[in-house]
Order: sequence, then structure tokens, then C-alpha cells
Amino acid sequence: MKIIETSLLAFFLLLPLVLADLRVGFYNATCPQAESIIQQVVQKQFATDSSITGGLLRMHFHDCFVRGCDASILIDSTPKKPSEKSAGPNLTVRGFELIDEAKKSLEAACPSTVSCADIITLATRDSVVLAGGPRYASPTGRRDGLVSNPDDVNLPGPSFSVSQALQSFTAKGLTLNDMVTLLGAHTVGLVHCNFFQNRLSNFQGTGSPDPSMDPALVAKLSKLCAAGNNPTTFLDQNTSSTFDNEYYNQLLLKRGILQIDQELALDRSTTGIVSGFASNGVRFSQSFATAILKMGSLQVLVGNAGEIRKNCRVFNPK
Repeated sequence: MKIIETSLLAFFLLLPLVLADLRVGFYNATCPQAESIIQQVVQKQFATDSSITGGLLRMHFHDCFVRGCDASILIDSTPKKPSEKSAGPNLTVRGFELIDEAKKSLEAACPSTVSCADIITLATRDSVVLAGGPRYASPTGRRDGLVSNPDDVNLPGPSFSVSQALQSFTAKGLTLNDMVTLLGAHTVGLVHCNFFQNRLSNFQGTGSPDPSMDPALVAKLSKLCAAGNNPTTFLDQNTSSTFDNEYYNQLLLKRGILQIDQELALDRSTTGIVSGFASNGVRFSQSFATAILKMGSLQVLVGNAGEIRKNCRVFNPK
């Protein structure tokens, strides 16, 4: 049933939406090939590394949660001026080279026209579709921000409780359902051992593993992490490369990797949402498309605000 469901969802297309001052087809007149250029770059990367979907989803999330979706996460740090990239939560963000490649092609086709913020958004959408997730029309028209400060990076952490995480999401205008839905992006995500190792042996100072984690998973991850060099594992241990609802089924089996993931299945405010998504993949995909579009409209810069960077890693010269 899941295979059929996923194939059907691959052709699911949400009606074009207009969010904030963004609009679908923003570049139709100024750079009509913009979306196809980005799509081709993503397809090329996905063909050799399907985990790029999780990387782009994380980049998109980390960008939008700090000063809005303005590509501030792409700015390189310098010895004199650190950027968001140097903040702890962003040290393992990846996918920057893909954004660079797309920007280079776009600058050749339509100089100073397509924002780096829109590249992140469109590349993320295209990677979700390639992984079997829902198709949705992404409004564009974002401008790139002029500030990138590591002190502004205040993201919900992997060891947060549901209530702590919800405070972060509601501060951005997102709901409890949005939060549970967007964490479903972990269905294609990778995570380093240091983000969950505390759950494997000395959870909250008990000297024992987290009792809410499946003992077989504890044993598997303990062996992995003992190898050293902070290796990675998939957040969805079943259908790791497919964008589907299996993440929620894994949570119900006590196989959530991060503490916040497992908490979703345990907290009374969210367990019903988790169960609903676990039993209905179509509902999850539709909810995800709605939630990521909502997140993508957070605090966006439009019109004459910000700039259109020529190089996504540096602000334009003044």
C-alpha cells in the first residue's frame, strides 16, 4: 500500500498559493528558466547522493528559523566577522556546494535576478519530490538578507521537550501541528552521534540508556558510535531514502533517534498527531506541503528590501 501511496503522491500537486508578498511564477518574465535550472542541479546531485534531500531540508529550516528565509545561513564566516555558519547547530549543515552550482548557472542565464533565498526554497522542494514526497507550487520573490550573526542562531535542540520545542515554533507563528509535521522531514535525515549519544548509556545521569528507546536500537547505535569520529545514522531506520510517513511509525515502535523525535510519540499533546500521520501517508504529505510553504514565508524580505546576491556566500560589495 505504501508503494502505491508514494507513487500517487509523486503526482500530487497543490494549487498555486500566494503567501505573504510572494507569488508562484515570480521569475516567469525575468528569468523563465530559473526553476528548471535549479531542478537540473538538484537532479544531478540526487542521482549520486539521495541523502541531499535531508541536507537541504535542514538548511531550509535553519535558514528560515533565524531572521526568516533570507539565505543568511549561506554567508561564509571570516576571521573578523563570524556568520551563522559558525554557530554550533549549523556546523553540520550541508548542501552549500549545490546552492553555489545553481547560483553560478543562474547568474550566467539571468544576472542579479534570482535570490539565494529562493534557490534554497526551490532546491529543497525539488529534492523532496525526487525522494517520493509531495509536489507543491512554491511562491518565490524572496530577497537575500544583509545580516548573518551567529548570536542570532537560537534553534530548537535535539534534547528539547515537546513544550520547549513548541515555544520555538509558536514564536515563529507556527502551530503544534506544523511542528509535528515539519519534524517529519527527519524521515530522510541523517544525524551525527553527538546529537543523541546521551540517550545510549547515561540518559539524564541515570547510568542507563533512555528507557523510551528500543533496546535493539540502543545496541545498534552504541556499536556505531563506539567506532569514533562522530559517525552518522539515519533518523528513519526503515525507509531511509524515501520521503514518506515511516518516521512516525518508527516513533510508535520506540525507534526515534533524537529525544525530541521520541517525545512526540510520548507527549499527550502530540501522540494523536503522530498516530494519525503513521496511519495515513496522504494526510502527512498534504500537511507537510502546507507547513513547509508556511515556514517558507516566515519574515521574508520582498520588494526593495535586502538584495539579490551575486555570490550566495558573501554580501554584495557596497
